[in-house]
Order: sequence, then C-alpha cells, then structure tokens
Amino acid sequence: MKENSEILVVFSSELEAEKFREKLNSEKKVISDGNKFKFNNLNIEIFVSGIGIPFTIYSLTKKILSKKYDLLINAGICGSFNEDLFVGDCVSVILDEFADLGVAYPDNSFRTLFEENLLKPNKKPFDNGKLYNPLKSNIDTELPKVTAITVNNVSGNKKQIELRREKFNPDVESMEGAAFAYVCRKENLNFLQIRAISNKVEERNKENWNISLALNNLSEELFRIFEKISEKT
Repeated sequence: MKENSEILVVFSSELEAEKFREKLNSEKKVISDGNKFKFNNLNIEIFVSGIGIPFTIYSLTKKILSKKYDLLINAGICGSFNEDLFVGDCVSVILDEFADLGVAYPDNSFRTLFEENLLKPNKKPFDNGKLYNPLKSNIDTELPKVTAITVNNVSGNKKQIELRREKFNPDVESMEGAAFAYVCRKENLNFLQIRAISNKVEERNKENWNISLALNNLSEELFRIFEKISEKT
C-alpha cells in the first residue's frame, strides 16, 4: 500500500467502536473528532455502519461516495458454527453469503434467490451466489481463513441452526459481513473482514457469550494488522 494510505475501519455498533477507541487511548494514539487517528504512516478512520444488512449497505455506500479509501476493514464479533474455533478467537472471512434471502417452503426447507432463479449466481459481485474476497494479502496470514453467512435474524434455535449448518456449512455468522462485502465488490474496493468470536452458534443463551474478551482480542488483532501494513508502505 502507498504512503499515508487511507483506511476505513467499519464497526456495526458503538459498543464495538468504543472498545477500539479505548485501545487507541491506552496506546496513546492521536484521535481527532473521536474517529480519526494516525498509526505510523497510516491515516485511519473509524466508522459505525449500524447493525444489520440494510443499515450497513446504505450507510457504507454513502460513506465511500464521500471519500476514497485504499482499504476497508469490517471489524466485529460473530458466532461460530465451527467446533475448532473458540470464543475469543479472531478470524479472517474470505467468503460470505446472504443466508436468509430467499424462499421458505412448507417442509421447512429453504431455497436462495439464486436457487429460485430470481438472481443470476455469477453476475457481479457474486460467484456461484457467494461473495469472495479477491484481495491477495499477507497482512492477516496468522488468522484462520473462514467462510461465513450473513443473516437478518441470528441463529437461535436448534431447527434453524441445523438448517443453516447443513445448507451452507459456514464457519461463522454475522449480521453485516456479506452486506459489507457486497458494497466493496460492487465498488471495486480492497477489503478485509476481521471478526472475533463472541459465542458458539447454539440455542440462544447469552450467559455463554464473552463479548468483552472478543472485542479486546479484536482490537489487538487490528493493531497487528496496522503494524504489518505500515511496515510495507
């Protein structure tokens, strides 16, 4: 990346963003207007898109039309379907897809809009109905590379969990990832999706969640990524 690269870090909520600001303060990084800071030779901006698919698509599109960025990073928490991933782990999402955009049938089966022939699965920005990250980067090589689904309603009951596990075989789940990837691919922007696991995808029980641990680890991982980027510019 070039000297003084412009990087936008996209969080879905103020909770996630505030944890990152706390990390910046502890490291004595300079912040202007509460959202912009210098990291060595990088210009980095924090942006809160809102929770969920529609809010992310609208706010992020509006944001990127106002300024050119060299890299966008979607940073946030997620739930894990993968038994080899644990609460607090950070991951890099290399493939995402919309998992509840489609048609439900009386037998409880679900077909995507691509399977219903209502959308073309290989029309940009999709590849076989999925959103791949084409960025070839070595700044996140230490992280597990995972596949994800993005949903309007998070998986919280056994039937829903098993349906999504069987149909999509995802590693993780969020409410914004595919929306973020969709905008970036449509606009030909370099992007990463870095997430920290706050919970296992199971019948909803927030007592088993550890959002604080996930957000602390996410902030640490973002700092490592910024260090790598700044070393290469």
